[in-house]
Amino acid sequence: MALESTFDPVPSRSLEDLTDSSLPIFKVEKVQLQFSISSDFVAAQVANNVLILALSTGRILRIDLDSPGDIDDIDLPKRPHEVGLIKHMFLDPSASHLILTTTSGENYYLHTQSRQPKALTRLKGVRIETIAWNPSLPTASTREILVGASDGNVYEVFIEPSNEFYRREEKYLKTVYKVPDGPITGLWVDGIHDRPDVRRIVIATVTRLFHFAGRIGRPGAEGSGSIFTKLFETESPTVHEVATKTGPVPSFLNVSPDPPKKSAADEDDQNERSYAWLSAQGVLYGQLRTSSAPSSLGSTIFNNSKMLPRSRLPASESASGRRRPTHDPIDSVLLTQWHILCFLEGRIVAVQRLDEKIVYDQVVLEPGGTMLCLLSDQKENTFWLLTTREIFEIVVTDEDRDVWKTMLAARKFDQASQYARTSAQKDAVATASGDFLINKKRYLDAAAVYGKSSRSFEQVALTFIDHGEQDALRKYLLTKISTYKKTSVMQRVMIASWLVEIFMSKLNSLDDTITTKAQLIEGTNTAETKDELGGIRKEFEEFVNRYKADLDRKTTYDLINSHGRERELLTYATAINDSNFVISYWIQRERWQEALDVLKQQNDPDIFYRYSSVLMTHVATALVDILMRHPDLNPRKLTPALLNYNADNNVPLAKNQAARYLNFCINKLQSTDSAIHNTLIAIYASNPEPSESALMSYLSTQSLNAKPLYDTDFAFRLCIQHARVQSAVHIYSSMGEYGSAVDLALKHDEIDLASSVADRPTDTDPALRKKLWLAVARKVISQQGVGSIKTALDFMKRCDLLRIEDLIPLFPEFVVIDDFKEEICAALESYSRSISALDSEMDASAATAESIKDDIKSLNNRYAIVEPGERCRVCELPLLSRQFFVFPSCQHGFHSDCLGRKVLEGSSLTIRGRIRELQASIARGGRREREARELDGLVAQQW
Repeated sequence: MALESTFDPVPSRSLEDLTDSSLPIFKVEKVQLQFSISSDFVAAQVANNVLILALSTGRILRIDLDSPGDIDDIDLPKRPHEVGLIKHMFLDPSASHLILTTTSGENYYLHTQSRQPKALTRLKGVRIETIAWNPSLPTASTREILVGASDGNVYEVFIEPSNEFYRREEKYLKTVYKVPDGPITGLWVDGIHDRPDVRRIVIATVTRLFHFAGRIGRPGAEGSGSIFTKLFETESPTVHEVATKTGPVPSFLNVSPDPPKKSAADEDDQNERSYAWLSAQGVLYGQLRTSSAPSSLGSTIFNNSKMLPRSRLPASESASGRRRPTHDPIDSVLLTQWHILCFLEGRIVAVQRLDEKIVYDQVVLEPGGTMLCLLSDQKENTFWLLTTREIFEIVVTDEDRDVWKTMLAARKFDQASQYARTSAQKDAVATASGDFLINKKRYLDAAAVYGKSSRSFEQVALTFIDHGEQDALRKYLLTKISTYKKTSVMQRVMIASWLVEIFMSKLNSLDDTITTKAQLIEGTNTAETKDELGGIRKEFEEFVNRYKADLDRKTTYDLINSHGRERELLTYATAINDSNFVISYWIQRERWQEALDVLKQQNDPDIFYRYSSVLMTHVATALVDILMRHPDLNPRKLTPALLNYNADNNVPLAKNQAARYLNFCINKLQSTDSAIHNTLIAIYASNPEPSESALMSYLSTQSLNAKPLYDTDFAFRLCIQHARVQSAVHIYSSMGEYGSAVDLALKHDEIDLASSVADRPTDTDPALRKKLWLAVARKVISQQGVGSIKTALDFMKRCDLLRIEDLIPLFPEFVVIDDFKEEICAALESYSRSISALDSEMDASAATAESIKDDIKSLNNRYAIVEPGERCRVCELPLLSRQFFVFPSCQHGFHSDCLGRKVLEGSSLTIRGRIRELQASIARGGRREREARELDGLVAQQW
């Protein structure tokens, strides 16, 4: 397949269709003045949106274009007939400093904040033709500036405005350079990037253009001396010379204005200006580069400059429509960002600098009209044409709109893409760039460009396939998929799946290359192939992470599996967060730490349940650490894994990770699930350690609850099965089955354990307690035998309810009384003391009864006399007015209700409450007699 016939270049007609031509790039508009003028313009300048006009009468009009109605009207100190007409004006880019020169050689300085021009006495007689301003402006002074004169001298001057009458404006004036062949027609000074002590100076004359670049001097304080003298003395200029012609020859130097904003050009070019030098041969133009060394900078600039001859510009048409046979010279030139504006024969002609194509040719002045000057505002990018009576603005609109086409025609595709604005323009650039790269067999570069173009997908893909360029095809597909929107689901899925296939084939190919070289050529260095393999793997990983949403899971797994790429399967599974696959992958390879690392990142409980059994078997400690960081898990679903771990691992309880996790669930998570508690009991009971301390600690803690959280029957069976007697006895006791607990302890000869259980019934059930102790005693006596009766009797002392008569029936029949004679005697003596104490108590009771009888008899004879005027000792009212109490012993009388109140103040809460209940009941009409007697009794008793 012939490449030339495969890709057709973009037709020029279609490029024209892609241009936005709603407005012309250039348009000359006449400015309507808001004021009347009585004389002609003789000079003008514009900078920083300030327009300054000089009139033939010596008046100076300073106009702020932002407020054109606000005009400063300034007069020279002397009349024109004394100093001559204003010939030239020079305004710095900030519009802060203005220098005027007259036809008689008088020079004046005017600051932006002043309305009084001041004579420059040091410059008197110097006919100024051009000024190069200091690149460090704006400042309060002009700082060091260069002045070009008509006699070929270049002066350095420092002007600082002053309000003192006798002080000169110029701090110093020095001649720094002399051109032998005529006047200085242009000057430019700028700095070199990142080199503050280096300056570039361009000097223009009628026939020659000088370029200086070098270090400047630093004399000390600012304004104390020349800084350019050193440069001119140490550096030799690079000179470009043109042939001279007879007669008056135009000469002019212009530099392009500041970029309006950050340029779309390359970083190296965005701050570089262009220059244009008008000479007898035409317009020499180029870039004022700053990237070369200062010593070779001039040669670089001049070698890359171009000459626009006058012959390239069309002649004016006569009244009959024919071209004039002769060509008048170019009167003046200006540079915009991309064009050269030439004024000739009353016309403005705009030439594109990139390809010298004429884009604008418009007659501005009528035949016989004369141009005064052509001006540009360096900062605001505005352009002006003035005659002696009129002002025209050259309006520039989107002048870089066609730059991309010019760059594209020159095959500068990167620059063309930067300046292309619309998607259609960018597509045209990308398509043309891809065609060019394909023809140059630069397939990888073409792939990246084609991916952003509208070139047929099938056509591009087949081209790469036919040429066997799989790498280029991969790059193209990666670029292409990024251009599709999310809504183009089918296209994205298709390309993504194709890319997986291409990646797998590439990886297999590299693996085969490494293996083959290793087998066939011993000692072959395969480092480069391995590096490429690593790069492709990294590229595949980035691809699946970025486009995982566009990959069908089943299809992708099948594609990777079909190539046997396990590592890439893992990469894809990790990207889509298929944790089941990833964990299974590492578990199958017994890479436990990697499996745990993946598990740490999971929040799905099912994954923990699924892999807990195998991980508990191999990395129990680390797994439990992870499980404890997930309190949202259901511990019940983990119990099979915990029980399997416990069955397979014979470890002490202190290191048992299943018990550790269950204790965490019970103590920290406050789990009330009986399955969790039963599982912990099963682990404690089945552990081979003989100690029951852990199990007893758990059971003791549970006994504090109103109802244990474990299944008591299940726990008891486990304890019996594993001979955990102490724990089983504790369970019986917690159920209140003290008899069964004692029997179980005695069955296993646990006398002390049985004794502790026998003591648990409180004083509320002494009969049960005595019964339990008798059972223990029976076991003790049966174990001790005849020879140890003394030991059995000592054991009896541990319970205060047992007596010798309770134990005698338990001893064998052949036991003689001598063996426990002392105990019997001690018991009899105790009974005797008890009988004596009872006799004393009976005598005391009889005496008390007789005393009570005597008191009753005496009460029948006691009385009290209440006088008619007797008063209550509490309320001081007559005692007989209502129910009262009288105390015979002291003869005090009280109303019953008054006495009740006094009793309430000093009685206990119980008595106080009962008295109030009785009073309330009597007030409601209850059983008045009975309740009244009870109330009287309580009051009298308390008093």
